Amino acid sequence: MSPHPHQRPAWLKWLLLALLIGAIAFGVARALNKRSVQRDAAATAAAAMQQAPVFDIAAQDLVRVQRLVLDQVVAVSGSLKAVQTATIKARAAGEVQGLSKREGDSVKVGQVLARIDSTEAAARVRQAEEQARAAQAQVVIAQRGFDNNQQLVQQGFISATALDTTAGNLSAAVATHRAALAALDIARKGLADTTLRSPLNGQIAARLVQNGERVGVDARLLDVVDLSAFELEAALAPADAAAVQPGQQATLTVEGLTQAVAATVARINPSVQAGSRSVLVYLRVPAVAGMRQGLFAQGQIVTGQRQAAALPLSAVRNDQPTPYVQVLAADRVAHVDVTLGRQGQHAGQTMLVVDDVAALPEGAAVLRATVGAIRAGTAVKAAAPAATAKP
Repeated sequence: MSPHPHQRPAWLKWLLLALLIGAIAFGVARALNKRSVQRDAAATAAAAMQQAPVFDIAAQDLVRVQRLVLDQVVAVSGSLKAVQTATIKARAAGEVQGLSKREGDSVKVGQVLARIDSTEAAARVRQAEEQARAAQAQVVIAQRGFDNNQQLVQQGFISATALDTTAGNLSAAVATHRAALAALDIARKGLADTTLRSPLNGQIAARLVQNGERVGVDARLLDVVDLSAFELEAALAPADAAAVQPGQQATLTVEGLTQAVAATVARINPSVQAGSRSVLVYLRVPAVAGMRQGLFAQGQIVTGQRQAAALPLSAVRNDQPTPYVQVLAADRVAHVDVTLGRQGQHAGQTMLVVDDVAALPEGAAVLRATVGAIRAGTAVKAAAPAATAKP
């Protein structure tokens, strides 16, 4: 009897079963192999993480602690002021005339800048002149009468009492004449006050009125500034001012100018300012092209020199509660705390005086702040540090 056409042979079932078992076994083996590879990779990564990285440090990223001659300085700042300035005010009331100068125009000492209407002042001068002439005529008359009476007394025609009266009249006429002359001087001064002249050589800094405007006495009309010399008024703490003396040199940076400007301490205010308890120090600043009154300037006064072990202040880091520097020792980084105390200048760079020479001896290699924060104990591979602490 032949098999049913839809019935599979037995060997085919066994073949399918074998293929299924083989596929399962292959999948299990592949999964186990993948897990083993992942485990090995994780172990390798963990080992790499446990191994500290080695940083390469360039030579320019290192400086040495060295003994240097440091300039002791006091910081100053303030606005520049012209040594000579003048405010031209009206010395007589009236209408402003002949004012042609404007801001920036140059003027000479004694130059007429404007006038106040002098009609009334000129009339007062003429009046005073006439009064003086009249008083002079009275003196002449009184003098003639005194001379005549004096002769009559000598001839015995009048008494001495009459002569005394004539002498009194002469004295009164002379006094009246002198008063008239004084009034004439006052009137002439009033007339002169209507002409406004520049008291110095310089430039117009401000024009506050216009022609035809009526002003009163002491009204401010013009400001004149002499740009040939400047001063800087700086307020210092008493502790800093104690080291400052007239004649000491300073270097200033003025806004708008590319080059530093040399200055000299001219004088020191003997009194302390009541509100701020500061001491005012005045620095004489020579005129430089482009310098203007009111420009802000800042700089340092050199008060002395000191020799000490130091390192650049820029190498100090402040990302921890206590300021510290990163020191290279035995190819590893160490953190050494420092005190922000005494400072000085060397070659235009701010230096920090090293107080703890045991922790930071001379020759110690210090990482600049530009390197960034590196964990203490990290191994580094560094080139030879720079021989000098250059900026």
